[in-house]
Parts: sequence; C-alpha cells; structure tokens
Amino acid sequence: MKKIFGLVAILFSLAATPAAARELHVVASFSVLGDIVARVGGDKISLEVLVGPDGDAHTFEPSPREAKALAHADLVVVNGLNFETWLKKLVAASGYKGPIAVASKGITPRQMVEDGRTIPDPHAWQDLANGAIYVHNIAAMLKAASPENAATFDANAARLSKEIADLDRWTHDEISSVPQQKRKVITTHEAFGYFGAAYGVTFIAPEGLSTEAEPSAGSLAKLIDQIRREDIKALFIENMTDPRLIQMISRETGAEMGGALYSDALSKPGGPAPTYPSMFRNNVPKLVSAMMKN
Repeated sequence: MKKIFGLVAILFSLAATPAAARELHVVASFSVLGDIVARVGGDKISLEVLVGPDGDAHTFEPSPREAKALAHADLVVVNGLNFETWLKKLVAASGYKGPIAVASKGITPRQMVEDGRTIPDPHAWQDLANGAIYVHNIAAMLKAASPENAATFDANAARLSKEIADLDRWTHDEISSVPQQKRKVITTHEAFGYFGAAYGVTFIAPEGLSTEAEPSAGSLAKLIDQIRREDIKALFIENMTDPRLIQMISRETGAEMGGALYSDALSKPGGPAPTYPSMFRNNVPKLVSAMMKN
C-alpha cells in the first residue's frame, strides 16, 4: 500500500510540473541573431540557426531541412527590415503557425535608394546601440514564450547589454583616433551604413544592400576613379561574399586588401568572429589600421 501511495505522489508531482518548463525550441534566421538569442536564452532554450556561420542570407535558398526546423519550433526570431526575403515562402512550406518575433522592432531604419526604390537598410545590428535594442527585444520574446524562465532571460540580457555598452564606448574611442578625413573604407556591399552613421566612417561599396546586386560598368568605373582621386587605401572583402570584385578593384587602383570584415555572418567557432561582440573586436582594429594609411 505504501508503494502505491508513493507512486500516486510521484504522478501528482509530475502532473504539477508546468508543461512549459520543457526546453524552448527557438529558430533564428542567421548567425548574428543566433548568437544573441543563444546568449539571452542560455540553457533554457535549444536553438537552430537557418543561415549559419559564413553564410549569405541575401542569397540563401531554404531546403526541406529548414522547413522541418520551423515545423518543430516554438518561436522563430528574425531580423526583419526585409532582410529575410525568403521567409514568407519558408513559413508557408513548413506549416509553422507559431509566433514570429522581429528583433529589430522599434529601430528607426536607415533608408536607401536601390534600383530607383527607397528601401530600408536591414543591417541595423552594425550599430551597437541597435544591438542593445535587439537584446531587449529578444529577452521580451523569450519571456513571453517561456515566462517561468523570465529571471534567467533578464539576467542573461543584462550581462550582454553591459558587454555591448562597453564595446560601444570602445568602438567610439578607437574610431575617434583616426583623423576625420581618413575615415573612408571600400567594402563589398552596403552592409556598414549603420556603423558609418554611428561611428563617423564613410563606407563605399560597388554592390548595393544585397550581395545579389551587380554594379554596372559605369558605376564601377566611377568608383575606381574616386578611389584613385581620394587615394583610399582601406579596401575590404566580407567573409560571406565573393572576393573577386574587390580583388579586381585592388588591382586597378593599387589599394591594398585589408583582410576580411564580418558583416552579415559570424565566423565558425574557433575563427576570428564567432560571436556578435567578437565581430566588432575583429573589425574595428582592422578598420583603424587600414584607414590610417589613407
């Protein structure tokens, strides 16, 4: 009889455990966002990232694997600002009916003109002040999906927010060491507009907001003339783009390649930029060193 009562007590105990206490399964659209979600969610979530390290979200083509990931998700986190142009079709293919959380919510987007259209610049995370907004939004999303873990999410978000604030001050200080007239950089595509606006750097790119854009011969010739005229030496590829265009510009102008910057994707674990903060720790010293040669 005692064994029966003991078994009944165990069953009641299990029944009383909240169903939501199970691990929350979250899908993030790309690696930069995935790192922020992972840091805020900690061990209370399981995470799958659709466009992984060194992946190009602009040219990404979802497969049945990604549709399956969405079908089993409790929460999907995206950048928004028309960054994930493939998302609508993927959601439809997966049958996912759960919440889609937009990490850039509340950010005032920069507006860009491309092919005669005014469109939002989606690369908002390149301003660390916006990164802090991402953290706040992601914490709120996770708490709504798993309220019993709210204290953990808040604590993790507070730690990451402090790290981002410290990194923001450091970035301002480092860029300020470069004379204003030298702060000109050539990159593969227009991924650093928010960085430039926040920290006082002029970025020039042969491609538009998307890596799918191809510059015309005329616009490329004008860019090469500008690089020669202004003697711009800071020339960078991005880790997830084809380097051939920038290599050609380097040959035509004599500008030296400054290495790889991380813009739309993190590096693989063990690489120079496997996390959102380390993206800046990699990029900023390279930018400063190259700009000082201008």
